[in-house]
Amino acid sequence: MQKLGKVNLPEGKKIAVNLGFDFDSSSVWMESYGKVSPVYTSRGEFGAEVGVPRILNLLDKYDIKSTFFIPGHTIDTYPDVCKEILARGHEIAHHGYVHEDPTDLPIEEEEAIFVKGLEALDRIGVKPMGYRSPGFDFSPNTMNLLEKHGIKYDSSLMGQDFFPYCPAPCKVNFDKGNEFGEPANLVEMPVSWYMDDFPHSEFIMTRTGMKPQSQIFEIWTGTFDYGVENVENGMLSVAMHPQVVGRAHNIAMLEKFINHVIDCGAWLAPFAEIYKKIEF
Repeated sequence: MQKLGKVNLPEGKKIAVNLGFDFDSSSVWMESYGKVSPVYTSRGEFGAEVGVPRILNLLDKYDIKSTFFIPGHTIDTYPDVCKEILARGHEIAHHGYVHEDPTDLPIEEEEAIFVKGLEALDRIGVKPMGYRSPGFDFSPNTMNLLEKHGIKYDSSLMGQDFFPYCPAPCKVNFDKGNEFGEPANLVEMPVSWYMDDFPHSEFIMTRTGMKPQSQIFEIWTGTFDYGVENVENGMLSVAMHPQVVGRAHNIAMLEKFINHVIDCGAWLAPFAEIYKKIEF
């Protein structure tokens, strides 16, 4: 089953926190929702033109370094914006090419997409340590492909909430109990839809997610506070999107959240730095 890790925190810090940004731009609408009209592509443009600059300025204000998960399509569309993220000292990690859901892909197609994403990252000088699957999901082959291509950590799975772990492949059986293999040689930085801005705040036809910021803040701080009070040597992942959290009302909420976690003793760091502090 899982191989559980812990974070060797800097002195005086109570929990590690990663502010992660999935800079999907238009790719999430193109691939995940099949939307290519001007209105949908403009929502992606907002993330690049407005959201990312606001996020970078906010992170600079508090001297925070973070992780941006960027599809290759976004890199090829907005190379200068991606280079600015690097210039500000942030980590960039792999996030597919056009935000493809790998769940049902044949292994050859999944690997070709993964390599295409790597090639886009290479064009801006990035060799990624980490990966986040578009849509937070895997195919049966994803873990092996990540290991094959030298990825050190993933942030897509939900088997823990406050601890990094090495996930074990699970064979799903309907006629008997599920069977687990040996833990992977890869660290999982767990995520949760609760700690993701998109389902709370983004408008999608038939699935309106326009929650008040006070509700999102309550969920995020409530989760964080539980970790501080009940977990030793743990971590928390917050998954955001520039086109969502970059909106005026949401960026104000994010600043409030940042102040709260700083006041409570959080170590805010990119996943690449947290990875170096993990012990098993």
